[in-house]
Amino acid sequence: MWQKEKQLLAGKMSALPDGKKLVRSPSGLRMVPENGAFHSPFSLNEPQWVPDKECARCMQCDTKFDFIRRKHHCRRCGRCFCDKCCSKKVALPRMCFVDPVRQCAQCSLASQKEMEFYDKQLKVLLGGGSFVATLGTSEKSETMMCRLSNNHRYLFMDGESHFEVELSRISSMQILTDGSSPGESDIHTYTSLPDTQYLSEGGTSRASGMLLHYKPMGAQDAQQLKVEAADDRKAAALWLAAMHKAAKLLYEARDH
Repeated sequence: MWQKEKQLLAGKMSALPDGKKLVRSPSGLRMVPENGAFHSPFSLNEPQWVPDKECARCMQCDTKFDFIRRKHHCRRCGRCFCDKCCSKKVALPRMCFVDPVRQCAQCSLASQKEMEFYDKQLKVLLGGGSFVATLGTSEKSETMMCRLSNNHRYLFMDGESHFEVELSRISSMQILTDGSSPGESDIHTYTSLPDTQYLSEGGTSRASGMLLHYKPMGAQDAQQLKVEAADDRKAAALWLAAMHKAAKLLYEARDH
């Protein structure tokens, strides 16, 4: 009974609207969830700035700071740089900044690469894809629409039945390609997510499915979910490629 109540509570939590509030930090204006529990799993916390008294030189070019050469902090890593080494202002949605913020060269490059996910792939995940889903070791499969929730915290599976997978509870993800079968050597976990050539649009083979292991709320053991492309295999492959990118960001957020 208690486990069922937990599952019902999780369903209600995933359906709650996420109110936003504008906050001011030393780094700039941020639009964050009113309830801290509803932060996107892709988000990163603001770093602690290196104290000015501990930074006499630029941490990139070693230029000594003086009255003319002033100190600037990268909003993503918190390190201290001169204006030349920290002049770019780049959007940083993973920290919920309203406007582009000052970042060092290395961080600005990382943020620019992530913009493709927020501009394109996140929209694909929110739009969803049609898959044949198999839960656990059941021989029964069901055609379901799989999509990311608006708060980015859950995968919604909708068909004749409905269930949800909380992204923070996913322990491993394996991308399946045409002609491949599940195997330990192919598993891409959140502790080791390589770049995969076949997931790019120009890849030689196409992603055809996904195997997840996750721990449902209130459960002691991990559950397995396998999804395979239904009718529109091209659309499914794009959705899976976007999901793989999302998994990499989740790993980075956990590591951060």
